Amino acid sequence: MSELFSNPAAVPPGLEYLTQIDQILVHQKIELLEGKTNNQYEIKNSMGQKIFHAKETTDCCTRNICGPVRSFDLQIKDNFDQEVIHLIRPYRCSSCCFPCCLQEMEVQAPPGNTIGYIKQDWHMFKPKFSLYDMSKTKALSIEGPLCAISCCGDVDFDVTSKDGHSVGRISKQWTGLTDTDNFGINFPMDLDVRMKAVLLGASFLIVR
Repeated sequence: MSELFSNPAAVPPGLEYLTQIDQILVHQKIELLEGKTNNQYEIKNSMGQKIFHAKETTDCCTRNICGPVRSFDLQIKDNFDQEVIHLIRPYRCSSCCFPCCLQEMEVQAPPGNTIGYIKQDWHMFKPKFSLYDMSKTKALSIEGPLCAISCCGDVDFDVTSKDGHSVGRISKQWTGLTDTDNFGINFPMDLDVRMKAVLLGASFLIVR
């Protein structure tokens, strides 16, 4: 597991602050015209201080016709409005009957420099994903519950290493009747910053 942990020389520019934290909170901004505007998010530390903000870039037709399986690019910017992470998700089918068209995402930091990938693993009942580093070597796994709908409480997705040890959790938080996504991400303080960024990207893929 040593390759999962910090290498100070490998910190992408703009992500230095991630070396100091072990939790990220993501809150979707409530839009008055849901479906008409691009989703926007505030990304905070455990004290509620904003460290990044994110905005999806898709057109109105794609959002309304393709819904949660749509393709999108998502820009994550720091408090100086500099893009530090870029997420690319192609259109994929959401049905378990088509294992050749499962969800995936590419994570770049800085934009143009790929640091990892997230790919859905086929399973008849549970949401399962694998996280890969820049060389497409599997680093982490994510597994959710049989029911991943937060209808009356939080939904937890466990993050494990290749040998099955727990290294964190992504929790989709129940927001009542509002159609917004709020989630928390927990990981070891000394986890490689690039994998922290990939976990952040994974949260936008698995909780939709």
